[in-house]
Order: sequence, then C-alpha cells, then structure tokens
Amino acid sequence: MISEKMQKALNDQLNKELFSSYLYLSMAAYLEDINQTGMASWMRLQADEEHEHAMKFFDFILRVDSKVELQQIDKPQIEWNSPEEVFKASLAHEQYISKSIFEIVDLATQEKDHATRTFLNWFVDEQVEEEASVKDIVQKFEMIGESKGAMYMLDRELGKRGAQAAH
Repeated sequence: MISEKMQKALNDQLNKELFSSYLYLSMAAYLEDINQTGMASWMRLQADEEHEHAMKFFDFILRVDSKVELQQIDKPQIEWNSPEEVFKASLAHEQYISKSIFEIVDLATQEKDHATRTFLNWFVDEQVEEEASVKDIVQKFEMIGESKGAMYMLDRELGKRGAQAAH
C-alpha cells in the first residue's frame, strides 16, 4: 500500500497521461485538417503511446492495492498557427510531463517508497526519449524554414513512423 499523498500524485499523473493522449489526438486532427497526413499519423501514434503510459499508471495503482480515481480530462487546444507550432507545443508539453514525473520520483524517494520509485524509472527514461524525439523534429522545422518542398519531405518522413514500428 502506498501513502495517500503518493496515491494522489499517481492519480494526478494518470490524468496528465490521459490528457496527453487527448492533446496529441487534437494535434493529429489539426494536422489532418491542413493536409499534413504524415505528421498527423505521427501524432496519432503518439496519442496511442500516451494512452499506454496512462494504463501503466492505472495498473500500477491497482497493483499496489491503492485506489484509481479518474478525473475530468481538460479540453485540449484545437488550433495552432503551423505544424511547427504544433511540434513546439508538443515539446513544451513533454517537458511539463517530465517535470511532473521527476516530482513524483522525488516524493517516492522522500517517502522511501521503493516500489513506486522503481516503477517510475521506466518513465524517467521514456521522457528523455520523448523529449529528444520531439526536439529533433522541432530542429528540423527550424532548418527548413518556409520551404514547401522540405515541409513535404518532413511530412513524408514523419508518416513513416508507424511503418518503421511494424517492421
């Protein structure tokens, strides 16, 4: 059994992960609307991944004989000015999620909650990967500037994400 404070922190993180999935679906919808289908596909896969993260929290909370308390999911942003702005918002969101995970790690360390601390190690590593992945895409946007041809190529490259995972 974990402390009430830890239970609340884990349930709050569960909500943040569900919101992340919702946000990435909203980003995918925006990108579909502006015919950036490769980028939209990338965001759909990201939404699925965030849902998987939420379910890891859900299952862990139950496994440690604690209570899952689902909360309202906020409405995500639905409009951006450009695909580049979408990915910059994604990077900022991943940085926010990283900070949140690190705060729970600090709480687990403070409470000597070894089970939760061990569980969170995977998320610490995952957030390093998530931030690096999106930062790489943001840097590509900065490189290509206003080039429509380069934008087309980046959209195609990002659309390959699912195909690469299937192989």
